[in-house]
Amino acid sequence: MKVTLERAALLRSLGHVHRVVERRNTIPILSNVLLKAIDGEVRLRATDLDLEMTESLKADVAQPGGVTVPAHTFYEIVRKLPEGAQILLDATGETGQLTLRAGRSRFNLQTLPESDFPDLNAGTMTHDFALSAKDLKTLFEQSQFAISKEETRYYLNGIYMHTLESDGTTRLRAVATDGHRLARIEMPAPKGSEGMPGIIIPRKAVSEVLKLSEDGEAQVMVEIGTGKARFTFGEVVLTTKLIDGTFPDYARVIPASNSRRLTVERQPFAAAVDRVSTISSERGRGVKIAIGDNKLTLSVNNPDSGSASEELEVDYDSTPLEIGFNSAYLMDIITQMQGDTTLFKLNDTGSAAVILDRDGAAALYVLMPMRV
Repeated sequence: MKVTLERAALLRSLGHVHRVVERRNTIPILSNVLLKAIDGEVRLRATDLDLEMTESLKADVAQPGGVTVPAHTFYEIVRKLPEGAQILLDATGETGQLTLRAGRSRFNLQTLPESDFPDLNAGTMTHDFALSAKDLKTLFEQSQFAISKEETRYYLNGIYMHTLESDGTTRLRAVATDGHRLARIEMPAPKGSEGMPGIIIPRKAVSEVLKLSEDGEAQVMVEIGTGKARFTFGEVVLTTKLIDGTFPDYARVIPASNSRRLTVERQPFAAAVDRVSTISSERGRGVKIAIGDNKLTLSVNNPDSGSASEELEVDYDSTPLEIGFNSAYLMDIITQMQGDTTLFKLNDTGSAAVILDRDGAAALYVLMPMRV
């Protein structure tokens, strides 16, 4: 293989694909990125066996071929080369090395054979549809914080995406929960998504999709098959295995009879929670909310460091109520809100709260209470 590339283009593509490669690998080939040169382009591919990313970029191909090189080392070399540099990659010798030349710089990198590089075969895709990068980012960004980190509950280690009929229309919905809080985001289902199977997209794939959704106006092609999903962002293709498990019936967790309505100014409320929680313990992080007569009092009592309280004017016309929440979980949800005000639907001290911008909002959150 012998090719010449622009440093900026190579760096951009490496910046995408090298993120898939784990820093520590027991299988040497998984530490490498595959470079495949053919027909005026170079295709880069990296995988961790659960996730695979490929990207193609234009190049002057003097001799086609393929080789694999250590991904993170290769990325760091290219990153440190001067802007505007022309990079020559040459793996035509018998040394088992890739020679990289740029100006007066020269590097020789150890390689592994292209034939050893694994291929995450996506198989047959049964459903495909297009979404704007902005919509896909909204679905994932506003729900990913609720993904569980408990490996024993592996079926909660991702975002559950599915379609459903609601009020005579088909909706595309993303749901995540860790048992303490739940996030549910929905939007009109794009053409082609109707009847798709419910899938659980792993946390790492969600994170990479969000990083690739930089251009909000771009169209993303989503393809779903048995056990795999593929996201195509122009020249970048991300293929991921899906979590093989059954997502719980989340609808049973969402309270339907919370009749107490509390409306707060979002930013002042978030700032007040942030202030009083400074005194809370790292372990509990509990904050008590007392509501009555259109007044809300936030309070924290920590025997080790002291106490704090703050009052806010709110809209609340039900009977007085005291309820406690984990302040970090509460802040995670408030941060996702888009409107100037936030609506809490409450029942009693021991029941979960429903939190949303307004009635009928696309994003709905459920937060379990805690004793404080």
